[in-house]
Amino acid sequence: MGHWWDRNIVEPGKLPLLLALAAFVLAFLVTRVITRLIRAGKGPFGNVRAGGLHIHHVVPGVVLTVIGGFGAVASDRHGVGGAVSAVLFGLGAGLVLDEFALILHLDDVYWSEEGRKSVEVVVLTAALVGLLLAGFAPFGVNDLSQQELQDRGTVIASIAGNFLLSLIALSKGKGRTAVFGVIVPLVALVGAVRLARPGSPWARRFYGRRPRARAKAALRAYRHDRRWAGPRRALQDWIGGRPDPRPVRLPGRR
Repeated sequence: MGHWWDRNIVEPGKLPLLLALAAFVLAFLVTRVITRLIRAGKGPFGNVRAGGLHIHHVVPGVVLTVIGGFGAVASDRHGVGGAVSAVLFGLGAGLVLDEFALILHLDDVYWSEEGRKSVEVVVLTAALVGLLLAGFAPFGVNDLSQQELQDRGTVIASIAGNFLLSLIALSKGKGRTAVFGVIVPLVALVGAVRLARPGSPWARRFYGRRPRARAKAALRAYRHDRRWAGPRRALQDWIGGRPDPRPVRLPGRR
């Protein structure tokens, strides 16, 4: 175990990345537990206020992220300073992304339907960092041999090709596939060759005069959403808590 740790974590300089990932996940989980206890009115916790102003935890998160980020840049990743900076950065990033939806909407949507975006972004970020920690390199460079890596043209062509596949997947309305495709090219290839989602830039550009393609894309999207929407919502509720129900608006009232 010690040999594996030194060879795969310490020697490649991945210890700060591992510490940042662990701190990131821990900060998110602890924050969600505390906020759910506050929401339920249990425990000794409460909202932080200063002069009547509610201080969201994204504020200390930004401070920790800035300190950890600059500290990591100024430190040796094999030293103690790099490890401490990585932990601070991970803690800050966890606090910031836990309120990603608040930043996106510039509104307190933490317990609303829109607040699910925070959970989704945190899970996506943790998965991507996990892939990097496992040895995956952006744009599939890790799939090239040493001889191919020495050929600058091969490396540039590989990066450009994988970037293009991810860009196509993104234009087809498949954001998650495009993001994962940057790390795992095969994922981007699947997203690039499959039908675009209805309403995506690709569908508007290339399906405008192809009613069969539009109908097939709409049917496939409906089946996909019907199959996975329920489990995805259940997982998000389990991780982040169930959102508040939307208020029912009576007809004729605003």
